[in-house]
Amino acid sequence: MPDGDSPVERRRLVPALLAAVLLAAAAGYAFTRAQDAVAVADDPARIAARALDQKFNAAVAEREIAAALAANDSDLAHSFVDLAAARHVALAPATVAKVNAAVAEAATPRHKAVNFARGLFTGEPDDMASLAGTATGDLFVFGDIRDAARESARLASGEKADELVLGLACVGIAITAGTYASFGAAAPVRAGLTLAKAARKAGGVSAKFAGGVGRLLRNAVDWGALRRVSITQPALAVRTVREAVKVERAGGLMHLARDIGRVQEKAGARAALDGLKIAEKPGDMARLARLAEKEGSRTRAILKVAGRGALWLVGAAFDIATWILGALFTLFGFVSSLKSATERITWRILQRRKRRRARLVAAMAQR
Repeated sequence: MPDGDSPVERRRLVPALLAAVLLAAAAGYAFTRAQDAVAVADDPARIAARALDQKFNAAVAEREIAAALAANDSDLAHSFVDLAAARHVALAPATVAKVNAAVAEAATPRHKAVNFARGLFTGEPDDMASLAGTATGDLFVFGDIRDAARESARLASGEKADELVLGLACVGIAITAGTYASFGAAAPVRAGLTLAKAARKAGGVSAKFAGGVGRLLRNAVDWGALRRVSITQPALAVRTVREAVKVERAGGLMHLARDIGRVQEKAGARAALDGLKIAEKPGDMARLARLAEKEGSRTRAILKVAGRGALWLVGAAFDIATWILGALFTLFGFVSSLKSATERITWRILQRRKRRRARLVAAMAQR
């Protein structure tokens, strides 16, 4: 009886081993792709880069710059120039010259003074100068008291009040003292509340986002107490508001305001306002803050081109689920093939031992 394996046994074993190797390689590839999909889906900068690869080119940049200049939005035009430079997209020299001239005009003292005054008295910022005016009014609680008194008066008289503006103004009043006490450490939160309130007043937030902010406010504000706020008695109004707002319960709102403030700090007030227009939930602003920290002045142009596609990868959940499911199936196949190969190898080893014992017994019988 020969001790070696028969050709039939080898033919049965080789496919099982080959299948196990191939399935192991496939499972490794699928898990790697799933990890890459998860990493991209959690990185707004990489998501934005993918979106720009498909949508951004010289023609788009020239068109958007012309539209921005026509709308007297030199900040957006400059954002497109910066984005084109970062992505090595060539622009016409005349276009760049027009943008530089518009930016220089916007930086003149006269232009800044006009915008500062507009922001101070209207509370509607759209650039750094007007934001400085709006923030100044809010830091001296003039702006917040004005907004809170107007909306609380409507609430008390049974008229339709904008509870989002009212709540944001009241939280702003409550934390302003903290901004002074921390020597500006709370300034990003203060700026974030100012921008959120201004965006709401201008109709620049979606219903979904407003609903999310409203839920955060309901956790932190005693709405009944706000009916007593009066603009004719500022000191009493501040005291009433500070009693109505439970800052210790406003953690989620503080995180949102801080994210908006981070966007403003890294990319400008208009980038924050543009982000609030496309945000559908508070978490969107956290992702925008991460994008702004990396892209800086290019953020506005990215949002203009990609919209929400700069924050969320379309179909990401489906892609991740597909690759993970594929990896699990191939892993199951690998385990099954490995089990089959192991069983066959074990069977072969046992058969060899049986044959050796049979030969030993036969040899001893012949003696």
